[in-house]
Amino acid sequence: MSDTNGPPTRTLAIEVRDLHKSFGDNQALRGVDLVVPEGTTCVLMGISGSGKSVLMKHIMGLLKPDRGTVLVEGQDVAKMDEATLNQMRRKQGILFQANALFDSLTVFDNVAFPLRERTQMSEKEIEETVNQTLAKVGLSHATTRFPGELSGGMQKRVGFARATILKPKILLYDDPTAGLDPLTTAAVNEIITTGKQQLGATSLVITPDVASAFGMADTLAIMDEGLIVAVGPPDVVRESQHPAVKAFLRNWLARRSKNRPPQGS
Repeated sequence: MSDTNGPPTRTLAIEVRDLHKSFGDNQALRGVDLVVPEGTTCVLMGISGSGKSVLMKHIMGLLKPDRGTVLVEGQDVAKMDEATLNQMRRKQGILFQANALFDSLTVFDNVAFPLRERTQMSEKEIEETVNQTLAKVGLSHATTRFPGELSGGMQKRVGFARATILKPKILLYDDPTAGLDPLTTAAVNEIITTGKQQLGATSLVITPDVASAFGMADTLAIMDEGLIVAVGPPDVVRESQHPAVKAFLRNWLARRSKNRPPQGS
């Protein structure tokens, strides 16, 4: 029996149980367990090839597990038919590394695309919704531009606007700051925080940037060789004595020190 005087328990938006996945001889996931309560931000970290993107693809329903279970809002993703999968994906907003914008469409039409594809809204309603969404990310002035005419940070904001225009309950970010300069990275991190605040959405974020992760995560999960080897609040994970976690944080600190400009420059 739960303690009625304790804090309210959150419903789980995402629950992963003993997830295994192999590609030939490569064991990409070797028994992953993860829970992400509704309305929280979970950040996945780990070296390249540790299994982060494979895990996210299972949550999106793009891969089926060899063994184990992935539940999204209590439903087993592997047991969904195509129609149910499509319904689930409509509740997910996805921001990829490369933004996945249509180069031949303007900013306005890129953001309007999900509304035209998935709703019965009139063009007037679409215009109002797109303009409101672009205003929230500071792009009201860029509606007629094409992606190739935008900076990397602006493209990220367009991608975020398109990913969130259907007001998804779950936001998935696959390394959204890859290849960006520090200022643009900070802007993208702010966008992720904004998504949580404005939509109350659950967020799952893959990022190599420890500083960003510690700033945005409610839960931090470190992956190594297909397993989650540390999970919890950032301050708890920081103190983990697991060799893979210590090596990951040590390598990040070394890279940051190497890239930091000398004082007085």
